[in-house]
Amino acid sequence: MTVSVRGIYATALTELLADVGVTNPSGPIRERFDREFAAGPAAAHVATTSDRQGVGVTGDPDTVDSVVARLREVGTDTFRYRDGAPRGAVFEGYVAETRGGGAVVDLGDTEGYLPFEDSREYVDEGDTVRVQVVTPKPPWASRRPRLSTELWAFGDAAALVRGRDALVADTPSGAPELARTTEILPPEVPDGWAVEWGDAATDLSMDALGDALAAAVESAASLEDSLGGVDIDDVPARVAAPDATTWVWFGGDARRALDDVRRNVTDTIVGHHRIKAGSSAASTAVDFAESLGALPEEFPFAAVSEQFGPAAGDRVAIEHGKPDGRLITLGRGDITDCDPDAGRITVEREMTAGGTYDALGVERQEGDVAVTRFQEGRWWYPTVYRGEDGTRRGTYINVNTPLELFPSGVRYVDLHLDVVKHADGTVEQVDMDELRACVADGLVTDELAEKAAGVADRIEDAFS
Repeated sequence: MTVSVRGIYATALTELLADVGVTNPSGPIRERFDREFAAGPAAAHVATTSDRQGVGVTGDPDTVDSVVARLREVGTDTFRYRDGAPRGAVFEGYVAETRGGGAVVDLGDTEGYLPFEDSREYVDEGDTVRVQVVTPKPPWASRRPRLSTELWAFGDAAALVRGRDALVADTPSGAPELARTTEILPPEVPDGWAVEWGDAATDLSMDALGDALAAAVESAASLEDSLGGVDIDDVPARVAAPDATTWVWFGGDARRALDDVRRNVTDTIVGHHRIKAGSSAASTAVDFAESLGALPEEFPFAAVSEQFGPAAGDRVAIEHGKPDGRLITLGRGDITDCDPDAGRITVEREMTAGGTYDALGVERQEGDVAVTRFQEGRWWYPTVYRGEDGTRRGTYINVNTPLELFPSGVRYVDLHLDVVKHADGTVEQVDMDELRACVADGLVTDELAEKAAGVADRIEDAFS
């Protein structure tokens, strides 16, 4: 049971997963740790998501479960989501609609996107098509998982793709010698399949390359066996799923805990992972500051805000996560005030008419304005709704995981439990049943639910 790790969380997770066994680390990670690492194909792969908010864990189902169980212990606001369309899964799908560049395919419990350039056959609305998931997506992402009609046998450093007229389909940029190396490696690539080497292959020895290729060849044989003679009566249906994919979302509390883990290995600035999650430019700045030994004792929100945002005059989104993994943008507003020293911003939004404000029972009217205060690390935030004439129409206090004020948006996971203060001064808690349902469904831990309840009680006392 071994795992490979890549991305902005790599140092902390390499330390955290030492008992699982990390293999084939990158050059910087190898230099950072005074230990021997295994070589050869990993049973699972941990990679930072494209938005840097968490990681995806893909590979052998048992290994994925072990890794995820360890990661979920990181912080109270760590969430995990099993993907029903994991990498490598094969579906008999139904083409729900076609668009300019591809088709939306119904996979049953979810949908995927099949670019026409990745389809070896013509597809049209209403068709049945066999597809494979080549790029899964976390539940909070706005895009659907990417599909292909080609068949892939995925591995850690090497993959095989069926139907290419070449021994090697592709190599990482700057490593053309891998194409020549493939010809002398002991594993025999089956007829009709071609090798595609991943970035991790550039750091491997000849023996490790051979092991990676052997694992991919074995995966291809297993996949062909599982697909042979399969009859599908009802479409859509999942035909095969050799690997599992689970997504892990880190909140502010979890990122601080990962800082502590990383600090056991190397110099780590307070807020290291929080800053790196904000933007790639900020990530580079963190590396530079740490290389100079610039390690402030507190999270430098003022410096981060000044250099990368958010700042007064900016426009930010309110990225309202749900415990089931969905991400809902509540709207975008203008930052009318920023207090960098306190890590606090005030966001103003103009509301549209129609409907009512949740739990307040007040109709939304043209000219209404919502004024919200967000403070970095706080487990709640208040929104005051005012009419066009300035009349206070009610206050809604959201209870959530610790707020993170990123340059383009405020992000957190909503914990359902809220406190409202009506225009007449009445204060009440709402939506406790929804929080309890999340606990029953395994989406929220008992510890996190107790934290939310305690926060709501304190808010209710303060506003009463």
